[in-house]
Amino acid sequence: MKVSIITLGCRVNSYESDAMAGLLRSRGYEVVREGEHADIHIINTCTVTNIADRKSRQMISKCVKLDPGAVIIVTGCWSQREPEKAMALPGVTAVIGSAEKNRIAEVCEEALAGRKANLVRDISHERVFEELPAEAEGRTRACLKIQDGCDRFCTYCAIPFARGRSRSRSLDSIRRELVRLNEAGFAEVVLTGIHLTDYGRDIGGKTLADAIDCAKGLDGIKRIRLGSLEPHGMTDELIERITAEKKVCRQFHLSLQSGSDTVLARMKRGYTAEEYAEIVEKLRSAYGEGRDRVAITTDIIAGFAGETQEEHNETLDFMRRIGFARVHIFPYSRRSGTIADRMPGQLTNAEKSARAQELIAEGRAEERAFLERFIGRTESVLVESKHDNGLMGGFTESYVRVLVPEAEPDTLVNVVIKSIKEDKNGELSLLSDNCR
Repeated sequence: MKVSIITLGCRVNSYESDAMAGLLRSRGYEVVREGEHADIHIINTCTVTNIADRKSRQMISKCVKLDPGAVIIVTGCWSQREPEKAMALPGVTAVIGSAEKNRIAEVCEEALAGRKANLVRDISHERVFEELPAEAEGRTRACLKIQDGCDRFCTYCAIPFARGRSRSRSLDSIRRELVRLNEAGFAEVVLTGIHLTDYGRDIGGKTLADAIDCAKGLDGIKRIRLGSLEPHGMTDELIERITAEKKVCRQFHLSLQSGSDTVLARMKRGYTAEEYAEIVEKLRSAYGEGRDRVAITTDIIAGFAGETQEEHNETLDFMRRIGFARVHIFPYSRRSGTIADRMPGQLTNAEKSARAQELIAEGRAEERAFLERFIGRTESVLVESKHDNGLMGGFTESYVRVLVPEAEPDTLVNVVIKSIKEDKNGELSLLSDNCR
């Protein structure tokens, strides 16, 4: 039987889709690419914004049109929040939530037998981390999910309702998975979760640094990259430990959301812009002379409920102060059931879009300034795949894409950075020596 798995949303969803693919292969299913004909289509949905909800529904409809008689299984964050709506869509056979993905083979078998089912349960009562095996194609980079859920309940966010309370993978399980990935030849492992800096609070006061330590002695794994980090939990001790570990990449995705203290308070983020700036300074200072090549990347919401022009300008000024390596900008999306959805002063879509464009322009300028620091320097690049014009593409520790000539995939090479290249979509990369 052929099965396709379509993934929307974050790196955690991608990890879970890869794990489901591995579970299905072990049961004899053939996993095909998105868009190919299949007997079963699994749509792993996202609910971070209204647009994500809509894309999830559109993808379900697309799969039904592609294979009208196929089994359609919906899972992920949107199905967890709105299982009845998912089940009511034409063609849907089964709906599972955020904590049942390890049952995917069983669900497929029941669906093939003609049994329709809504298997979503209340995620808020879930206290046990759902272990899924780490799976990834190739031998360059693998993701390993070590945490799930969130206890923070920011006023704009629906994810705690879709993912439940914070839950951590055991250190023994992390070590076993890292040993397996090391034996499989992966040079880089990305530790991922919904709220990584909450890792360990529910299992005896462990921390993210303890999870990182599980990679000690595994010489095949050259790099440990961290997924998105929240300022909550970025204590001095944690910063000291993660920056002291040589395998940890010099790239920290530290979620900001706004550079205005009053907006941060309405968001219930629990920190000020100044406290965020202090964390950035500690991360950079830990690398001494190499501080200028430490990548601080982030997310920012444009046009949050009640945001004034002054507050928007404060975010622009704060971006210039920090000098981010890359910024992901999202116009504020109202989510039903959240506090922010009921706040006064909601901006129009046009206002949110205009402010987002200003933030995007500033972010691009800062990204180019960051890349300019690498010109003339020697950088270690993990080569991954073919690029345009016969070149190979790979990434530095700082997660900067570099184009290199005639290099073997899945290898680390040292190259001298020559220039910046901008493609037709405005994406920036670095060119190494001997590239045209």
